[in-house]
Amino acid sequence: MGEIRKDIPAMVEEMPAFPQSVHRVIQLTSDINSDPRDLVDAIQHDPILMMRILKLVNSSYFGLAQKISSINHAIVYIGVNTVKNLALSAVVIGVMPSTNAAGFDMDGFLRHSLSTAIIARILARKAGVQERDVFDFFLSGLLHDFGKIVFAHFLPHEFKKALAMAREEGIHLYEAEQIVFTADHTQIGSLLGEKWRLPLPLVACLREHHGHDQESSLIMAAVSAANQIGKELKLGYSGENIIEKLPRTISDLFDTAEGAIIDSLGDVSAEMEKAMIFIKN
Repeated sequence: MGEIRKDIPAMVEEMPAFPQSVHRVIQLTSDINSDPRDLVDAIQHDPILMMRILKLVNSSYFGLAQKISSINHAIVYIGVNTVKNLALSAVVIGVMPSTNAAGFDMDGFLRHSLSTAIIARILARKAGVQERDVFDFFLSGLLHDFGKIVFAHFLPHEFKKALAMAREEGIHLYEAEQIVFTADHTQIGSLLGEKWRLPLPLVACLREHHGHDQESSLIMAAVSAANQIGKELKLGYSGENIIEKLPRTISDLFDTAEGAIIDSLGDVSAEMEKAMIFIKN
């Protein structure tokens, strides 16, 4: 990849910053020796964040048997890591611009992001990932394409050109982005992740989800596969028109044909309906 245009990192810096409370949540959950009480305190000092987390954890997507009434209660029921990911999910969706001059369909984009998140989480469970870690896959899927938002918001006319080029010339959108911007959404997404001080594995997933490295991590392979499956099932629209084969890491793991993997996912549309709360501000 060529050198990134000098104006693009500056545009990333103009994206809204995370609240200090979220940075504190990331810091605490990255330290295995931190006291969960400090995490509860950090969230409770941000009433808006606290309400968003409780709204998500009490949604039909989790389907818990009883109502969760406090952050401490949430940590006991769903764990520290999932609470962290819920905080990040809520805040990222909240800071995303809702409109753009590129004509980029934000509703379709968010639905694609959500479908990728849901399918990545299902694949993680099928691969035997421990329940406390499966929401890492969901969050990585939810955020995987968010570099496109920087293009759509700050360089809308050029992004519109890239979208048209990908469609008319039958190339990947990230290839068209490279032609138009000398950078693509994976690079921009990782810069955005660094600005937000997201966990390093998540930043790596933002940067590498279009990679074809057969030694990629399970989370990267699952997000890449979920990205392709969501497009095949026509769940939302990301601006990308090409559907690739599933990563070899995924096909080797399940040792079955691609169609059988998709059939084994169950009713993804029903899961989408339950999870719509994640993309509603």
